[in-house]
Amino acid sequence: MQPMRDELNAFLDLPDRPVKSAEFGPLADMLLAVKDIYDVKGYPTGCGNPMKAGGESLRSAPSVESLLNAGALFAGKTQTDELAFSLMGLNAHFPPPINSAAPDRVTGGSSSGSAAAIAGALADIALGSDTGGSIRAPASFCGLVGLRTTQGRIPLDGIMPLSPSLDTVGWFSRDIGTYEKVGEVLLGPDKGQKIPQRLLFAEVLDALVLGPEEEAEYHAMRNLVCEALGMKPDAAKINASVDELYWSFRRIQGFEAWQSHGEWISGADRNLGPGVKERFEYGSTIKSADAAEETKKRDLFREKLADLLADDGILILPTVPGAAPLKDGSSDEMQAYRERALRLLCWSGLSGFPQITIPLGMVQGAPFGISLLGPKDSDMALIRLAATILDRAEKA
Repeated sequence: MQPMRDELNAFLDLPDRPVKSAEFGPLADMLLAVKDIYDVKGYPTGCGNPMKAGGESLRSAPSVESLLNAGALFAGKTQTDELAFSLMGLNAHFPPPINSAAPDRVTGGSSSGSAAAIAGALADIALGSDTGGSIRAPASFCGLVGLRTTQGRIPLDGIMPLSPSLDTVGWFSRDIGTYEKVGEVLLGPDKGQKIPQRLLFAEVLDALVLGPEEEAEYHAMRNLVCEALGMKPDAAKINASVDELYWSFRRIQGFEAWQSHGEWISGADRNLGPGVKERFEYGSTIKSADAAEETKKRDLFREKLADLLADDGILILPTVPGAAPLKDGSSDEMQAYRERALRLLCWSGLSGFPQITIPLGMVQGAPFGISLLGPKDSDMALIRLAATILDRAEKA
Protein backbone atom coordinates (compact mmCIF):
# COMPACT_ATOMS: atom_id res chain seq x y z
CA MET A 1 0.00 0.00 0.00
CA GLN A 2 1.39 3.38 -1.02
CA PRO A 3 2.43 5.77 1.82
CA MET A 4 0.65 9.09 2.37
CA ARG A 5 2.07 12.44 3.45
CA ASP A 6 -0.38 13.40 6.21
CA GLU A 7 -2.43 11.84 8.98
CA LEU A 8 -5.66 12.30 7.02
CA ASN A 9 -4.29 10.32 4.06
CA ALA A 10 -5.27 13.23 1.82
CA PHE A 11 -1.97 14.14 0.14
CA LEU A 12 0.23 11.80 -1.87
CA ASP A 13 3.77 11.32 -0.60
CA LEU A 14 5.59 12.81 -3.59
CA PRO A 15 8.93 14.64 -3.79
CA ASP A 16 8.47 18.39 -3.51
CA ARG A 17 8.89 20.37 -6.72
CA PRO A 18 8.63 24.16 -6.91
CA VAL A 19 5.36 25.28 -8.52
CA LYS A 20 5.24 28.98 -9.40
CA SER A 21 2.25 31.14 -8.54
CA ALA A 22 1.47 34.84 -8.74
CA GLU A 23 2.48 36.98 -5.78
CA PHE A 24 -0.81 38.87 -5.85
CA GLY A 25 -4.35 38.02 -6.86
CA PRO A 26 -7.82 37.20 -5.53
CA LEU A 27 -6.58 33.83 -4.19
CA ALA A 28 -3.27 35.10 -2.78
CA ASP A 29 -1.82 32.95 0.01
CA MET A 30 -4.63 30.37 -0.20
CA LEU A 31 -3.35 26.79 -0.15
CA LEU A 32 -4.38 24.77 -3.21
CA ALA A 33 -4.67 20.97 -3.23
CA VAL A 34 -4.99 19.23 -6.61
CA LYS A 35 -6.60 15.86 -7.34
CA ASP A 36 -4.09 13.49 -8.91
CA ILE A 37 -5.82 13.34 -12.28
CA TYR A 38 -4.73 16.93 -13.06
CA ASP A 39 -1.34 17.63 -14.59
CA VAL A 40 0.87 19.82 -12.41
CA LYS A 41 4.19 20.90 -13.92
CA GLY A 42 7.05 18.86 -12.48
CA TYR A 43 4.82 16.14 -11.02
CA PRO A 44 3.67 12.78 -12.39
CA THR A 45 -0.08 12.23 -12.82
CA GLY A 46 -0.85 8.93 -11.11
CA CYS A 47 -4.65 8.74 -11.45
CA GLY A 48 -4.95 6.50 -8.39
CA ASN A 49 -3.11 3.51 -9.85
CA PRO A 50 0.63 2.97 -9.12
CA MET A 51 1.18 1.66 -12.66
CA LYS A 52 -0.45 4.62 -14.39
CA ALA A 53 1.97 7.45 -13.63
CA GLY A 54 4.36 8.41 -16.39
CA GLY A 55 7.06 11.04 -16.27
CA GLU A 56 6.83 14.53 -14.86
CA SER A 57 4.23 16.75 -16.51
CA LEU A 58 5.71 19.44 -18.73
CA ARG A 59 2.94 21.92 -17.94
CA SER A 60 -0.01 22.26 -15.61
CA ALA A 61 -3.63 21.85 -16.63
CA PRO A 62 -5.14 25.23 -17.59
CA SER A 63 -7.53 25.13 -14.61
CA VAL A 64 -4.56 24.65 -12.27
CA GLU A 65 -2.67 27.45 -13.99
CA SER A 66 -5.63 29.79 -13.63
CA LEU A 67 -5.68 29.30 -9.86
CA LEU A 68 -1.91 29.66 -9.55
CA ASN A 69 -2.04 32.86 -11.63
CA ALA A 70 -4.70 34.14 -9.20
CA GLY A 71 -2.23 33.73 -6.33
CA ALA A 72 -3.07 30.29 -4.94
CA LEU A 73 -0.13 28.38 -3.47
CA PHE A 74 0.30 24.74 -4.51
CA ALA A 75 0.09 22.50 -1.45
CA GLY A 76 0.35 19.09 -3.12
CA LYS A 77 -1.47 16.40 -5.10
CA THR A 78 -4.30 14.54 -3.43
CA GLN A 79 -5.49 10.96 -3.47
CA THR A 80 -8.17 9.89 -5.95
CA ASP A 81 -10.17 6.74 -6.33
CA GLU A 82 -8.59 4.49 -8.92
CA LEU A 83 -8.92 6.05 -12.40
CA ALA A 84 -11.64 8.25 -10.83
CA PHE A 85 -14.13 5.39 -11.23
CA SER A 86 -15.69 5.09 -7.77
CA LEU A 87 -17.90 7.05 -5.39
CA MET A 88 -16.76 5.97 -1.91
CA GLY A 89 -13.16 7.16 -1.56
CA LEU A 90 -11.70 3.69 -0.96
CA ASN A 91 -8.68 2.92 -3.14
CA ALA A 92 -7.13 -0.55 -2.81
CA HIS A 93 -3.63 0.94 -3.34
CA PHE A 94 -3.75 3.65 -0.65
CA PRO A 95 -4.90 3.96 2.97
CA PRO A 96 -8.42 5.44 3.18
CA PRO A 97 -8.63 9.22 3.58
CA ILE A 98 -10.13 10.47 6.84
CA ASN A 99 -13.45 12.32 6.86
CA SER A 100 -12.85 14.86 9.64
CA ALA A 101 -16.56 15.64 9.83
CA ALA A 102 -17.44 11.97 10.45
CA PRO A 103 -14.28 9.87 11.02
CA ASP A 104 -16.14 6.54 11.11
CA ARG A 105 -17.56 7.19 7.63
CA VAL A 106 -16.08 7.37 4.13
CA THR A 107 -15.10 10.67 2.52
CA GLY A 108 -16.70 9.73 -0.74
CA GLY A 109 -14.89 9.77 -4.05
CA SER A 110 -13.44 9.89 -6.46
CA SER A 111 -12.19 13.29 -5.25
CA SER A 112 -11.48 11.70 -1.86
CA GLY A 113 -8.17 13.29 -0.92
CA SER A 114 -9.29 16.75 -1.98
CA ALA A 115 -12.41 16.52 0.20
CA ALA A 116 -10.36 15.17 3.12
CA ALA A 117 -7.82 18.01 2.79
CA ILE A 118 -10.51 20.70 2.94
CA ALA A 119 -12.61 19.08 5.69
CA GLY A 120 -9.42 18.67 7.74
CA ALA A 121 -8.25 22.27 7.11
CA LEU A 122 -5.06 21.16 5.34
CA ALA A 123 -5.84 23.43 2.38
CA ASP A 124 -8.18 26.30 1.52
CA ILE A 125 -9.12 25.18 -2.01
CA ALA A 126 -9.02 21.70 -3.51
CA LEU A 127 -9.55 20.84 -7.15
CA GLY A 128 -11.57 17.71 -7.89
CA SER A 129 -13.71 16.48 -10.73
CA ASP A 130 -17.29 15.30 -11.13
CA THR A 131 -18.34 12.67 -13.65
CA GLY A 132 -20.99 10.79 -11.70
CA GLY A 133 -20.93 12.69 -8.42
CA SER A 134 -17.28 12.99 -7.41
CA ILE A 135 -17.63 16.57 -6.18
CA ARG A 136 -21.20 16.50 -4.91
CA ALA A 137 -21.08 13.25 -2.93
CA PRO A 138 -17.81 13.97 -1.05
CA ALA A 139 -18.98 17.52 -0.36
CA SER A 140 -22.21 16.23 1.17
CA PHE A 141 -20.39 13.52 3.13
CA CYS A 142 -17.77 15.91 4.53
CA GLY A 143 -19.94 19.00 5.14
CA LEU A 144 -18.51 21.12 2.31
CA VAL A 145 -19.70 23.29 -0.55
CA GLY A 146 -19.39 21.54 -3.91
CA LEU A 147 -20.52 22.46 -7.43
CA ARG A 148 -20.76 20.22 -10.47
CA THR A 149 -20.15 22.83 -13.14
CA THR A 150 -21.95 23.09 -16.47
CA GLN A 151 -20.47 20.39 -18.70
CA GLY A 152 -17.90 21.97 -21.01
CA ARG A 153 -17.81 25.37 -19.34
CA ILE A 154 -14.32 24.83 -17.85
CA PRO A 155 -11.79 23.21 -20.25
CA LEU A 156 -10.73 19.65 -19.42
CA ASP A 157 -7.26 19.96 -20.99
CA GLY A 158 -4.52 18.37 -18.90
CA ILE A 159 -6.95 16.23 -16.92
CA MET A 160 -7.28 12.44 -17.13
CA PRO A 161 -10.52 11.60 -18.94
CA LEU A 162 -12.94 9.04 -17.56
CA SER A 163 -16.12 9.69 -19.53
CA PRO A 164 -15.49 12.80 -21.66
CA SER A 165 -19.15 13.66 -22.29
CA LEU A 166 -19.78 13.58 -18.52
CA ASP A 167 -16.49 14.82 -16.99
CA THR A 168 -16.43 18.25 -15.34
CA VAL A 169 -14.04 20.37 -13.29
CA GLY A 170 -15.02 21.09 -9.68
CA TRP A 171 -13.56 22.21 -6.37
CA PHE A 172 -14.13 22.21 -2.60
CA SER A 173 -13.88 24.85 0.09
CA ARG A 174 -15.11 25.21 3.65
CA ASP A 175 -16.74 28.61 3.18
CA ILE A 176 -18.88 30.08 0.45
CA GLY A 177 -16.81 33.29 0.18
CA THR A 178 -13.75 31.34 -0.91
CA TYR A 179 -15.92 29.21 -3.16
CA GLU A 180 -17.22 32.28 -4.96
CA LYS A 181 -13.72 33.69 -5.46
CA VAL A 182 -12.60 30.47 -7.14
CA GLY A 183 -15.75 30.52 -9.27
CA GLU A 184 -14.97 34.03 -10.46
CA VAL A 185 -11.52 32.83 -11.57
CA LEU A 186 -12.53 29.56 -13.24
CA LEU A 187 -16.02 30.40 -14.49
CA GLY A 188 -16.23 34.13 -15.00
CA PRO A 189 -19.71 35.67 -15.15
CA ASP A 190 -22.78 33.73 -16.21
CA LYS A 191 -24.09 34.62 -19.64
CA GLY A 192 -27.63 35.84 -20.12
CA GLN A 193 -29.06 34.23 -17.00
CA LYS A 194 -32.08 35.69 -15.27
CA ILE A 195 -32.40 35.77 -11.50
CA PRO A 196 -34.03 32.45 -10.49
CA GLN A 197 -37.68 33.02 -9.64
CA ARG A 198 -39.09 29.47 -9.45
CA LEU A 199 -38.24 26.62 -7.09
CA LEU A 200 -39.24 23.14 -8.21
CA PHE A 201 -39.07 19.70 -6.62
CA ALA A 202 -39.56 16.17 -7.93
CA GLU A 203 -41.25 13.63 -5.68
CA VAL A 204 -39.44 10.75 -7.40
CA LEU A 205 -36.12 12.26 -6.30
CA ASP A 206 -37.20 13.21 -2.78
CA ALA A 207 -38.32 9.58 -2.28
CA LEU A 208 -34.71 8.36 -2.68
CA VAL A 209 -33.62 9.43 0.81
CA LEU A 210 -32.84 6.46 3.01
CA GLY A 211 -35.46 6.60 5.77
CA PRO A 212 -37.64 8.66 8.15
CA GLU A 213 -34.73 10.48 9.81
CA GLU A 214 -33.27 11.50 6.46
CA GLU A 215 -36.70 12.50 5.17
CA ALA A 216 -37.34 14.74 8.18
CA GLU A 217 -33.93 16.40 7.90
CA TYR A 218 -34.29 16.89 4.17
CA HIS A 219 -37.65 18.62 4.57
CA ALA A 220 -36.19 20.85 7.29
CA MET A 221 -33.38 21.81 4.92
CA ARG A 222 -35.82 22.44 2.10
CA ASN A 223 -37.93 24.70 4.31
CA LEU A 224 -34.82 26.69 5.23
CA VAL A 225 -33.89 27.08 1.55
CA CYS A 226 -37.40 28.28 0.70
CA GLU A 227 -37.38 30.80 3.57
CA ALA A 228 -33.94 32.09 2.62
CA LEU A 229 -34.92 32.59 -1.02
CA GLY A 230 -38.47 33.74 -0.32
CA MET A 231 -39.94 31.13 -2.64
CA LYS A 232 -42.42 28.27 -2.36
CA PRO A 233 -41.52 25.13 -4.30
CA ASP A 234 -43.86 23.68 -6.90
CA ALA A 235 -44.04 20.02 -7.88
CA ALA A 236 -42.27 19.49 -11.20
CA LYS A 237 -44.11 17.55 -13.88
CA ILE A 238 -41.34 15.34 -15.22
CA ASN A 239 -42.19 12.34 -17.36
CA ALA A 240 -38.96 10.44 -16.76
CA SER A 241 -38.12 7.08 -15.22
CA VAL A 242 -35.46 7.33 -12.52
CA ASP A 243 -34.32 3.79 -13.26
CA GLU A 244 -34.10 4.36 -17.02
CA LEU A 245 -32.05 7.51 -16.50
CA TYR A 246 -29.75 5.65 -14.10
CA TRP A 247 -29.09 2.94 -16.68
CA SER A 248 -28.56 5.46 -19.47
CA PHE A 249 -25.95 7.14 -17.30
CA ARG A 250 -24.27 3.84 -16.37
CA ARG A 251 -24.08 2.68 -19.99
CA ILE A 252 -22.74 5.97 -21.35
CA GLN A 253 -20.21 6.26 -18.54
CA GLY A 254 -19.12 2.62 -18.82
CA PHE A 255 -18.75 2.74 -22.60
CA GLU A 256 -16.73 5.97 -22.56
CA ALA A 257 -14.59 4.81 -19.62
CA TRP A 258 -13.58 1.71 -21.58
CA GLN A 259 -12.84 3.83 -24.66
CA SER A 260 -10.62 6.02 -22.47
CA HIS A 261 -8.73 3.29 -20.61
CA GLY A 262 -9.53 -0.10 -22.14
CA GLU A 263 -6.41 -0.32 -24.27
CA TRP A 264 -4.17 0.46 -21.27
CA ILE A 265 -6.06 -1.91 -18.98
CA SER A 266 -5.85 -4.71 -21.54
CA GLY A 267 -2.11 -4.23 -22.01
CA ALA A 268 -1.09 -5.92 -18.73
CA ASP A 269 -2.36 -6.90 -15.31
CA ARG A 270 -3.05 -3.47 -13.82
CA ASN A 271 -4.09 -4.87 -10.42
CA LEU A 272 -7.34 -2.91 -10.45
CA GLY A 273 -9.11 -2.82 -7.12
CA PRO A 274 -12.49 -4.43 -6.39
CA GLY A 275 -15.44 -2.56 -7.83
CA VAL A 276 -13.27 -0.58 -10.23
CA LYS A 277 -12.26 -3.76 -12.05
CA GLU A 278 -15.87 -4.87 -12.43
CA ARG A 279 -17.03 -1.45 -13.63
CA PHE A 280 -14.43 -1.43 -16.41
CA GLU A 281 -15.35 -5.00 -17.33
CA TYR A 282 -18.97 -3.91 -17.62
CA GLY A 283 -17.94 -1.00 -19.84
CA SER A 284 -16.08 -3.38 -22.16
CA THR A 285 -19.35 -5.20 -22.93
CA ILE A 286 -21.27 -2.13 -24.15
CA LYS A 287 -21.52 -1.81 -27.91
CA SER A 288 -21.21 1.46 -29.82
CA ALA A 289 -24.77 1.16 -31.09
CA ASP A 290 -26.09 0.73 -27.54
CA ALA A 291 -24.13 3.76 -26.35
CA ALA A 292 -25.50 5.78 -29.26
CA GLU A 293 -29.06 4.79 -28.33
CA GLU A 294 -28.49 5.83 -24.72
CA THR A 295 -27.07 9.13 -25.94
CA LYS A 296 -30.33 9.80 -27.82
CA LYS A 297 -32.24 9.18 -24.58
CA ARG A 298 -29.91 11.59 -22.78
CA ASP A 299 -30.45 14.27 -25.39
CA LEU A 300 -34.22 13.95 -25.05
CA PHE A 301 -34.01 14.16 -21.25
CA ARG A 302 -31.79 17.24 -21.52
CA GLU A 303 -34.34 18.95 -23.76
CA LYS A 304 -37.20 18.17 -21.37
CA LEU A 305 -35.28 19.41 -18.33
CA ALA A 306 -34.22 22.55 -20.20
CA ASP A 307 -37.86 23.27 -21.04
CA LEU A 308 -38.87 22.71 -17.42
CA LEU A 309 -36.22 25.01 -15.95
CA ALA A 310 -36.22 27.57 -18.78
CA ASP A 311 -33.85 30.34 -17.65
CA ASP A 312 -35.34 31.10 -14.23
CA GLY A 313 -36.11 27.73 -12.62
CA ILE A 314 -34.18 25.81 -9.94
CA LEU A 315 -34.74 22.16 -9.02
CA ILE A 316 -34.22 21.41 -5.33
CA LEU A 317 -33.28 17.84 -4.41
CA PRO A 318 -31.32 15.72 -1.92
CA THR A 319 -27.67 15.55 -2.91
CA VAL A 320 -27.33 11.92 -1.84
CA PRO A 321 -29.64 9.52 0.04
CA GLY A 322 -28.22 10.31 3.49
CA ALA A 323 -25.02 10.46 5.51
CA ALA A 324 -21.86 8.85 4.19
CA PRO A 325 -21.72 5.06 4.51
CA LEU A 326 -19.75 3.66 7.43
CA LYS A 327 -16.18 2.65 6.59
CA ASP A 328 -16.74 -0.85 7.95
CA GLY A 329 -19.87 -1.39 5.85
CA SER A 330 -19.99 -4.42 3.57
CA SER A 331 -19.28 -4.21 -0.15
CA ASP A 332 -22.95 -5.03 -0.79
CA GLU A 333 -24.05 -2.13 1.42
CA MET A 334 -21.64 0.22 -0.33
CA GLN A 335 -22.88 -0.86 -3.75
CA ALA A 336 -26.54 -0.48 -2.76
CA TYR A 337 -25.84 3.06 -1.51
CA ARG A 338 -23.90 3.86 -4.69
CA GLU A 339 -26.73 2.73 -6.96
CA ARG A 340 -29.29 4.73 -4.96
CA ALA A 341 -27.07 7.81 -4.92
CA LEU A 342 -26.45 7.69 -8.66
CA ARG A 343 -30.20 7.85 -9.28
CA LEU A 344 -30.03 11.32 -7.69
CA LEU A 345 -26.66 12.37 -9.04
CA CYS A 346 -27.22 11.38 -12.68
CA TRP A 347 -29.76 14.13 -13.42
CA SER A 348 -27.06 16.77 -13.48
CA GLY A 349 -24.65 14.42 -15.23
CA LEU A 350 -27.01 13.49 -18.05
CA SER A 351 -28.33 17.01 -18.59
CA GLY A 352 -24.93 18.68 -18.27
CA PHE A 353 -26.57 21.34 -16.09
CA PRO A 354 -24.86 22.69 -12.94
CA GLN A 355 -25.74 21.46 -9.45
CA ILE A 356 -24.48 22.81 -6.13
CA THR A 357 -24.63 20.96 -2.82
CA ILE A 358 -24.98 23.04 0.33
CA PRO A 359 -23.91 21.77 3.79
CA LEU A 360 -27.09 22.39 5.78
CA GLY A 361 -28.10 19.11 7.42
CA MET A 362 -26.97 16.40 9.83
CA VAL A 363 -28.24 12.84 10.22
CA GLN A 364 -26.84 10.25 12.60
CA GLY A 365 -24.22 12.79 13.66
CA ALA A 366 -22.86 13.20 10.13
CA PRO A 367 -23.27 15.82 7.35
CA PHE A 368 -26.11 15.63 4.83
CA GLY A 369 -26.33 18.12 1.97
CA ILE A 370 -29.14 19.57 -0.10
CA SER A 371 -28.78 20.57 -3.76
CA LEU A 372 -29.92 23.15 -6.26
CA LEU A 373 -29.82 22.20 -9.95
CA GLY A 374 -30.08 25.09 -12.38
CA PRO A 375 -30.20 25.78 -16.12
CA LYS A 376 -27.12 25.54 -18.30
CA ASP A 377 -24.46 28.11 -17.38
CA SER A 378 -26.19 29.24 -14.17
CA ASP A 379 -23.11 28.22 -12.15
CA MET A 380 -22.32 31.57 -10.52
CA ALA A 381 -26.01 32.19 -9.83
CA LEU A 382 -26.12 28.89 -7.92
CA ILE A 383 -23.04 29.84 -5.90
CA ARG A 384 -24.64 33.16 -4.93
CA LEU A 385 -27.93 31.48 -4.05
CA ALA A 386 -25.93 29.13 -1.81
CA ALA A 387 -24.35 32.17 -0.15
CA THR A 388 -27.80 33.61 0.59
CA ILE A 389 -28.98 30.28 2.02
CA LEU A 390 -25.90 29.75 4.18
CA ASP A 391 -26.16 33.30 5.52
CA ARG A 392 -29.77 32.63 6.49
CA ALA A 393 -28.77 29.34 8.12
CA GLU A 394 -26.11 31.07 10.24
CA LYS A 395 -28.69 33.54 11.52
CA ALA A 396 -31.38 30.93 12.19
